[in-house]
Amino acid sequence: MHHREPLTELPLVVPKSHPDTMYTDAAAAVADLEQRYSAATGFLRDNFTRVMAGTKPEGHYRAFYPNVSLTTASFAKVDSRLSFGHVTEPGIYEATITRPDLFRGYLTQQLGLLIQNHGMPVRVGTSDTPIPLHFAMGENAHVEGSIEDVLHRPLRDVFDVPDLNNTDDHIVNGYARPNAAGVRALAPFTAQRIDYSLARLAHYTATSAAHFQNHVLFTNYQFYMDEFVDYALAAIADPTSGYTAFIEPGNAVVTREGRTGAPTARLPQMPAFHLIGPDHSGITMINIGVGPSNAKTITDHIAVLRPHVWLMVGHCAGLRNSQSLGDYVLAHAYMREDHVLDDDLPVWVPIPALAEVQVALEDAVAEVTGLEGYELKKVMRTGTVATIDNRNWELDDQSGPVARLSQARAIALDMESATIAANGFRFRVPYGTLLCVSDKPLHGELKLPGMATAFYKRQVAQHLRIGIRAVESLRDMPLEKLHSRKLRSFDETAFL
Repeated sequence: MHHREPLTELPLVVPKSHPDTMYTDAAAAVADLEQRYSAATGFLRDNFTRVMAGTKPEGHYRAFYPNVSLTTASFAKVDSRLSFGHVTEPGIYEATITRPDLFRGYLTQQLGLLIQNHGMPVRVGTSDTPIPLHFAMGENAHVEGSIEDVLHRPLRDVFDVPDLNNTDDHIVNGYARPNAAGVRALAPFTAQRIDYSLARLAHYTATSAAHFQNHVLFTNYQFYMDEFVDYALAAIADPTSGYTAFIEPGNAVVTREGRTGAPTARLPQMPAFHLIGPDHSGITMINIGVGPSNAKTITDHIAVLRPHVWLMVGHCAGLRNSQSLGDYVLAHAYMREDHVLDDDLPVWVPIPALAEVQVALEDAVAEVTGLEGYELKKVMRTGTVATIDNRNWELDDQSGPVARLSQARAIALDMESATIAANGFRFRVPYGTLLCVSDKPLHGELKLPGMATAFYKRQVAQHLRIGIRAVESLRDMPLEKLHSRKLRSFDETAFL
């Protein structure tokens, strides 16, 4: 009879440590972060490969995320118009860092602003937060067989696994406090929280996080995605468009030179398509499907990429008799009955309309439709959009829902827009909503099959062009204007 050896605690095995280094050059600091991260994840991958090949573990293998910190003893005088790039008071501020290769441009910008605004160097070192093996393996890693059958003991005995204590949203939700050493948060997310979302993005969208652009369009109908594919392929064929590639689910790449790879045979839960521009200046579009849960899920994860704007362009129910099918609704307020964010952002928190985004959307409607001023009111109405979590709300006793909608001055109803806006507010990502009326259930106007086909053919292409034109105009806006102080709280992180 075979007797398995008793399990004992393994000694800790860590890679060689490197001393902290001070930098006054942001690019050099980021290069150091990349070296430290590469060495740490390489250590974990190499030892995992050895163990899976049959080598007995020498101990519990552990490597740590790199970190970056700023220490200042002065209430630095910075431009009060800036909403990011500086700390609010003297102290030590620190952030754990993951995937510095992916975030190179972002980190260089944020660290450069800190060095410039405070006249102080930043410190690059190694944190005491372990890197989970799962996040060190890379997006395309594939492990054959059972890990625990090879190890003859639980995986977490030999390698670190994800720790939910390091993956929550306490910083962005406003609950972060200095730790026992008095150190405060420098960035809105911890490294492990970011790693968690990067893995989820690949799962939900079937595209690498590296392909996501800084300007994001969400929709709740596949018709918009089909139109976006046509638009993107035409843009790639046009050498003057400024776009360089188009990425489809499965990470298939289309350029003017041809196609590399094949799209995934089965679309994921929320397929993403990416029209690539220089320095992530292009457009990502995602069909999030129907419902506030999907809207929260995808924005929870895209937020870690720190996009410059996300917009909802989809269909809604028109609530006013004066509206017609195909009319546009520009949300300037949100009635939140979606409930999925109630614990993270209470319903008493106002979700303001952002002037920069509102103007961009209205100007885009005017430009694409050819209507201006008072004439624009023929096809667009500005008002409150109600977002609910009950797809069949029309089947309820109408005395309650309709009275609430009327009191809120609602002009349209959907299941995603307020969720996307609220999460944009929570994550400090500029947001906006432009919807298209596809039915009027309160007035007996429901789409019949033939009506729907004609409506989609006529309206989806125009609506999408409006959304694209809006994000392109926002792309040309200075970051400090788009990422304004409206989205920042009393005690903000220095990183955007």
